[in-house]
Amino acid sequence: MEVKIDTREKFTVITPDTDCLSDNLTAELCSEIGKYQQNDIKNVVLNLKNVTTVDDMAAERLAKLQQQWYESNASFVICEMQNTVEEKFEELELLDLMNITPTESEAWDIVQMEEIERELLDGMDAPIP
Repeated sequence: MEVKIDTREKFTVITPDTDCLSDNLTAELCSEIGKYQQNDIKNVVLNLKNVTTVDDMAAERLAKLQQQWYESNASFVICEMQNTVEEKFEELELLDLMNITPTESEAWDIVQMEEIERELLDGMDAPIP
């Protein structure tokens, strides 16, 4: 699968270069995204601006992947989702479970806010001297 990767200070933007996310392509994409959990920069923004259709299993894989990222204390935000793709997630009752923004800029803001939140929460766990 062809993807565009743009690495920033706090996150990596991954943009698939396909109009259809099938189950097989999504498995490949999830594998590629999973590699970023091993990096110093663990936050990912998935830009779906090129994707116009998504299979049921592909949508479910993305929802599950996003939950796994949050469980591992990292951000995973999807942005620029086309209406047809958003409708598929809504139909499968996955949309409310996911962190989705209309623009890439807003996704960046979410990642940065979640980073600050994690830093604050980590600080609260430290013992008081």
